[in-house]
Amino acid sequence: MSGTSPALQPPADAVAPVRHPDAPAPGELLGAHYGQCFGCGGDQPHGLHLAARAGEGVSITAEFTVRPAHQGAPGLAHGGVLASALDEALGSLGWLLRVIAVTGRLETDFVQPVPVGTTLHLEAEVVAVAGRKIYSTATGRIGGPDGPVAVRADALFVEVKVRHFTDNGRPEEIRAAMDDPDQLRRARAFEVNP
Repeated sequence: MSGTSPALQPPADAVAPVRHPDAPAPGELLGAHYGQCFGCGGDQPHGLHLAARAGEGVSITAEFTVRPAHQGAPGLAHGGVLASALDEALGSLGWLLRVIAVTGRLETDFVQPVPVGTTLHLEAEVVAVAGRKIYSTATGRIGGPDGPVAVRADALFVEVKVRHFTDNGRPEEIRAAMDDPDQLRRARAFEVNP
């Protein structure tokens, strides 16, 4: 990405990312981590409903279709929604590292407009890890997975403990997630950047 700030450049002692042995297999649908998540949750009527799949190495692919509720200028996706889609795709990379991480910094380039009705094809990958810091990059293409780039981003995610969410989240939602009788859903609610 052009113009990336120094904060998004991995330090000299950063290491190559390593896919966790228990990570989802390439091609496997990752699913929503939390039903109320704006990015991937199915319970958000105006959410992105982003569907991500594990890729090779420490990468994912994802898609979302821009709906009328996502527009800014008439007939075009709102830039904040496109940044949210990139952030959600980048946050999904945590599934492959098997870490809980949150966005520390996100820099986005808007290359061309994305019309309502367009499916945005996203690719994201981790490029380096330095301690708790995870450096990653993503692109969003229109017209297909090999189509022209419409948006791209570089990001820094920071590994956190589950207390990050339980100490800072709204108590009603935290209680509801913690009280969910489905153990898998309960655990997943806190696994990926919300």
